[in-house]
Amino acid sequence: MFDIALLASVMPSLVEGAWLTLKLTTWVILVGSALALPVALCRNSRFAGLRAAANAYVLFFRGTPALVQLFLLYYGAGQFEAIRHSALWPVLRDPFWCVVVALGLNSAAYTGKTLAAALAAIPRGTREAAFVLGLARPQVFWLIDLPLATRTALPAFGNEIILTCKATSLASTVTLLELTGTARLLTSETYAPYEVFLGAGLVYLAINYLLFCGIRRLESSLNRPH
Repeated sequence: MFDIALLASVMPSLVEGAWLTLKLTTWVILVGSALALPVALCRNSRFAGLRAAANAYVLFFRGTPALVQLFLLYYGAGQFEAIRHSALWPVLRDPFWCVVVALGLNSAAYTGKTLAAALAAIPRGTREAAFVLGLARPQVFWLIDLPLATRTALPAFGNEIILTCKATSLASTVTLLELTGTARLLTSETYAPYEVFLGAGLVYLAINYLLFCGIRRLESSLNRPH
């Protein structure tokens, strides 16, 4: 029988776990966005080697499950002595940062491909007009190309943010007590998985609805005529 009192009692703990979910989401998006730009530039490069490297990166991270990637990094990296004695080890042995790196690399593959397509879709005439005005190539990229591509890619990037928020549930598999990890712990204590995971689902729904609304408002603001 459904116990609404139990659902209400576990909600504060679930909300507390959601803060770690939001922290993970923020860091993953930052890392993924930073890596997405070089991936996009390499995909659109005139050099075949750079294009091949970027395409291989995207193929691997889009073609394999994020959980497998996380396990390879968290459980597999420690098997290599060179990594254990490198500057990377303090990061990779920490579950939080390991999740950020693994999901950030995964996110960069999706965002990089989207950004590459948006950059390629910019009309040639736009760049030519900028060059006529005397702008240098780096100025054209940072002041014209990247803002236009970002506006074009924003709907897909918004979807990636929401997907990333849900993907942080994988962090529970490497001992982190974010929202899903907290729900699993509460289930082992209460033996009431239905109420606990229903509560977790409601918290995820609230977070993603707020993210969706924020992204839609940003899209409307950018597309509003000035």
